[in-house]
Amino acid sequence: MSELRWNPVLREWVITATHRQERTFLPPRDYCPLCPTAPGGFETEIPEPDFEIAVFENKFPSLRREPTEPAVESHGMYEVRPSSGVCEVVVYTPRHDTTLAEQSVEHIRRLIAVWTDRYSELGALPFVEYVFIFENKGEVIGVTLHHPHGQIYAYPYVPPIPAREIASARDHWERTGECVHCAVIAQELTDGSRVLVEDGHFIAVIPFYARWPYEVHILPKRHLGALPELTNEEAWSLARALKRVLVGYDQLFGFSMPYIMALHQAPTDGEDRPYVHFHLELYPPHRTADKLKYLAGSETGAGSFINDALPEEKAEEMRRVLPVEGEVE
Repeated sequence: MSELRWNPVLREWVITATHRQERTFLPPRDYCPLCPTAPGGFETEIPEPDFEIAVFENKFPSLRREPTEPAVESHGMYEVRPSSGVCEVVVYTPRHDTTLAEQSVEHIRRLIAVWTDRYSELGALPFVEYVFIFENKGEVIGVTLHHPHGQIYAYPYVPPIPAREIASARDHWERTGECVHCAVIAQELTDGSRVLVEDGHFIAVIPFYARWPYEVHILPKRHLGALPELTNEEAWSLARALKRVLVGYDQLFGFSMPYIMALHQAPTDGEDRPYVHFHLELYPPHRTADKLKYLAGSETGAGSFINDALPEEKAEEMRRVLPVEGEVE
């Protein structure tokens, strides 16, 4: 059972999805549901012996194309809606013991094409208003499957963080006539101390306002709102920039860095929003090799992040371990 419940205090939707308590949790290597199905072997979610990138609907979705009726009815301020939407799994590779950082630039470029296709197809559904592409990597993040994969949630509303970001972008656009992210890119390039990668059409930075010590944002220099607007050259530039950042993360402490990766782009509800600027954000939880940043009282209870480090210093650390342009393939 899943449903949407309206929080009238914060004015945002909360998804209840009780069936997700039963989802597969860190199965043995030989019973990974995201590996290809070997002839005569355990039947997985992918009924093929090999593949490049696989996409299928989540077996334990928070949102459904044909949702069940809510468990309770709306009453007073408490509005309840069916949990319309789509949840998909994007399996990056048939190889179980690898990561996105270890894939070639060509393969990451192929993944970007898959992301673009899913954004367009899911966004065209009449009940979808926002297509959110993301990856949870690492047990400390809370993953339940080790096989390298990402997810896509096609929401029937614009989620709170993108909605707040879009509202801010609209306000800046109306006050100044410019895109707030374009202004951020210009200021970061002028300063330079937080820039990690400048790869042709894309820039990667630990932003001035980073909330996590090693938070990285990857942004196109050209103003565009969503993946389908990327040119072929820009998509290759994004693939190279992402590859360099992910390899840098792994080289920083000498282990495969856990992180959350989130793609922020224009909603798909049909409203024209020329102020939205597509970008990708990465949030690794490590603040040192053996210490994690936890979202405690100030972050969770008050919504005010406390960063334990200076972005300029963390950017310098990252630059020392990033592969240089031309080293990644």
